[in-house]
Amino acid sequence: MKSQRFILNDFAMHLEINGYANSTMYDYAKVRIPQILLREDICINYLIENIHLFVYKYDSYGKEADYGNRSNRAYINALKRFKQYVFFVMVNNGYEF
Repeated sequence: MKSQRFILNDFAMHLEINGYANSTMYDYAKVRIPQILLREDICINYLIENIHLFVYKYDSYGKEADYGNRSNRAYINALKRFKQYVFFVMVNNGYEF
């Protein structure tokens, strides 16, 4: 199992490869996702295993939509990009983190 630091750094590289600006890459991987982890009191592996639930929870009609919409929807956008990253890794690495 990979460490949180490794996963978030890999997520940042994934964003960079996919053309995201350095500021967005840093914001999502080093600020928004770690803040969600702290807010929910969960580890990165729990987020990975349940990413679809957290996207729903923080999206437009979810229980935490107000928080997800903060900063021009930066939190929900970070979760959605993280979900894409999780599925990318699962498909390309045989469902292993």
